[in-house]
Amino acid sequence: MLNDTPGMTRWSVRTHDTGFGYVSAYGAPLVDLLDPRPGERVVDLGCGIGVLSAEITARGAHVLGIDGSAAMIEKALAQYPGIDFIVGDGSDFTVAQPYDAVFSNAALHWMGREPDAVIASVREALAPGGRFVAEMGGAGNCAALTAAMSTAWREHGLPEPDLPWYFPTPAEYAARLERGGFVVRLLEYFDRPTPMDECPDGAAGWVRMFAGSLLRTVPTGMVEPLLRRVNELAAPALRRETGWMADYVRLRFAAVRR
Repeated sequence: MLNDTPGMTRWSVRTHDTGFGYVSAYGAPLVDLLDPRPGERVVDLGCGIGVLSAEITARGAHVLGIDGSAAMIEKALAQYPGIDFIVGDGSDFTVAQPYDAVFSNAALHWMGREPDAVIASVREALAPGGRFVAEMGGAGNCAALTAAMSTAWREHGLPEPDLPWYFPTPAEYAARLERGGFVVRLLEYFDRPTPMDECPDGAAGWVRMFAGSLLRTVPTGMVEPLLRRVNELAAPALRRETGWMADYVRLRFAAVRR
């Protein structure tokens, strides 16, 4: 089940908390890139249940976690009562005073309806010289998964699925950042095949977890055969002897507000 809050659509609290811990685990190098310093003020944009907000706080920074899901913010507040968390939209959030950095892990690709508005909101939240450090899905992310979905939908006579993600090329997103008032200091674009350990039924489970909103428009009796077909189509590219792998491609960057 996905939360359909505009600007920051995310998966369910239960899934985020127990099923996809690698979202937070793979964020550790990004926290190192942010290099938060004691006393700094950092926004964690798309903070989910606050795991990386807590990591940044542990390094001495003061963190404001923002997410579009009220359920996730409720969970974050309960789990980390010493950290500030609020519900907010990535495309139009505001802060009372400028921050030293905005951090975002595995969230910007859920805010793709208005990427320039997100960048503008980030810039407004930063003091001059402030850092924007983030990782998101890049062009080609989940290509085999989404191709299997599109084919399965078409074969079942369904309209092309309106995929909720934004996976830009490095050049495209760098240009957006530059136009939005940032200087790009670092940009990395890399494959990161990721085990789908919590999806024993493979690509079908991944669709349920991350694209569940699309299944709500599918006739009930068609959902299971549709997902079986997604598995059949995705298996040649993504199923290994050791299990299913998600074909993730990541875009990681550090930029500075001009």
